[in-house]
Amino acid sequence: MDQPLTLDHREGPYGEVTLRQRGDDFEIIANGCFLMDTSDGRSERLLIRAALAELDGRPGPAVLIGGLGVGFSLAEAAAEPRWGRIAVVERERAVIDWHVGGPLARISGQAQADPRTEIVEADLVAYVREAGVSYDALCLDIDNGPDWTVTDGNASLYSPAGLAACRSRLTPGGVLAVWSAQPSPAFEEALRTADFTDVRTEEIPVRRGVPDVVHLARRPLP
Repeated sequence: MDQPLTLDHREGPYGEVTLRQRGDDFEIIANGCFLMDTSDGRSERLLIRAALAELDGRPGPAVLIGGLGVGFSLAEAAAEPRWGRIAVVERERAVIDWHVGGPLARISGQAQADPRTEIVEADLVAYVREAGVSYDALCLDIDNGPDWTVTDGNASLYSPAGLAACRSRLTPGGVLAVWSAQPSPAFEEALRTADFTDVRTEEIPVRRGVPDVVHLARRPLP
């Protein structure tokens, strides 16, 4: 296996974040925890596709992507003409820089140039509670899952208050999609308790271990 080459390493308000290259692929490490790499991307793309499928042909839906990551989710959204407004919330300035004129632009460059796209530098947990704008879909991928957060503060996103904030940010009938490195029955139950409906989980097989999943839930219609 190729030894990784560190391309950038920064200390920020949320700890350390590192971009490494391993062969032809890039990987992001946060506080020593592997987050994602460019070797596959199927589950990140499914996050976007599954949310759109749940919207039942709603014209020009707006999507909020939580976490820029390596750019697969943004690239998937921008490649789909049915999406209207596409907003990406990313709290790490370094990650944004790696995309805007950096090595990850090879994945997201075309999507960044799309007039529907906006990249917002903000903490997602605060953004969903404070922003006044609504979305038809929230596609969240800021952790390794609800049970495995990158920083302790992210845990509040999956709390009753955090899920209530997500629900209020959605239009009626809108969809919440949450990526996870493993299934979480407890999170499914938390979604139901938070008054989401149509709660279900889609699995994505991986080369080794348990499958990645996308948790899906809907804000009820009035």
